[in-house]
Amino acid sequence: MPEVIFTGPAGRLEGRYHPAKQKNAPIAMVLHPHPQFRGSMNHPIVYQVYYAFVARGFSVLRFNFRGVGRSQGSFDHGTGELSDAAAALDWAQTINPEARACWVAGFSFGAWIGMQLLMRRPEVEGFISIAPEPNRYDFSFLAPCPSSGLIVHGEKDIVAPAKDVTTLVEKLKTQKGIVIDQHTIPGANHFFEDRMEPLMETVTDYLDMRLANIR
Repeated sequence: MPEVIFTGPAGRLEGRYHPAKQKNAPIAMVLHPHPQFRGSMNHPIVYQVYYAFVARGFSVLRFNFRGVGRSQGSFDHGTGELSDAAAALDWAQTINPEARACWVAGFSFGAWIGMQLLMRRPEVEGFISIAPEPNRYDFSFLAPCPSSGLIVHGEKDIVAPAKDVTTLVEKLKTQKGIVIDQHTIPGANHFFEDRMEPLMETVTDYLDMRLANIR
């Protein structure tokens, strides 16, 4: 799992990158939660999702948004962080020119950034959004949502209440040809404390289902 440094819009960005053994393996990028609330690429959920992709043969990147860890710059309320994510995907694609597909995953704030990125990048064919916050962030840009994906959240999440996430998912389900899988983890709060195992089972089951359909 080599440490990588690459150029972002506000200076260098620090990441961890795991190359796949296969040349044309798909790329996955995992985005961390809010930088001002101790979010980083080493968050346990980001770490676990990263290795879920590694185990399935992806070339996987996770990185620190501007101002986090050794990444340069300062917090930019989502605008700069979206640019960071675009630069990170550019970097991953540059070193994987034969990659056949791309996925984006994110947790909380990272889910919001990831879903904005998939609107801008048609090569993103799948996404995993963990505990998105439609009550806090504007998701109206998803019109229509261009990729199928998984939205998973906690039943007892008071940061992003389940009813708000369900409203978001219902809007997305109306888009033609796109399948949004929604899964609620019973008893889970926003951070999935004591519920990490069912969260990761949901994520890995979804990935296995999608990959089986592709192959």
